[in-house]
Amino acid sequence: MNLRFLILVLSVTVLLLGYLAIFWDGQSSRFSFDNRDSLRSKFEVLASSGNSSCSANFTDSINSMRGGDRLQGSCCSSMSWHRYKEQVNGLRKYKKIKEIPTDPYDIDARLAKEMKSHYNDKLNAGQQKAYDFAMQNSDEKGPCCCKCWRWYVYGGLAKYLIQNYDFTGEQITEVWNLSDGCGGEGDHVNHAT
Repeated sequence: MNLRFLILVLSVTVLLLGYLAIFWDGQSSRFSFDNRDSLRSKFEVLASSGNSSCSANFTDSINSMRGGDRLQGSCCSSMSWHRYKEQVNGLRKYKKIKEIPTDPYDIDARLAKEMKSHYNDKLNAGQQKAYDFAMQNSDEKGPCCCKCWRWYVYGGLAKYLIQNYDFTGEQITEVWNLSDGCGGEGDHVNHAT
């Protein structure tokens, strides 16, 4: 075998592995959307054809969803391109924690089901203090603006992160604020009704 060919194959392999190490989100076979046009395309799909709903029936349906199913789109208001970019970029900070969805408008149903199962987990006094801080200080004054599926999924996620990653109230607040799936510009709780 030609030495140059072997060096070329090894170089390409190293480059491919380096690309995967930087851009793969670790949660699915999808790659992160670093390209603005790709992220914009994903936004257009999620904003126009989501399946997310605030109904109790939708919340209950998560338990029967199959592998590969996804919870997509916003619940309450139209998605904002500006806010969506902020959220996806902000959540990159947590990409090494596989339980935190990298996109609040495109969540694997299996992960949602798992996190929802932690909603009733009991916290010790110190952990409860962190959870209570997030309840008081998050933009929505909780994991979501209403007690829909996101409330239970992200409430369970918070308890899981506090128990397994020693997250503080400030960190939970940040995750909740970046993961707000209500749509709009991010100030949903302050909207006049």
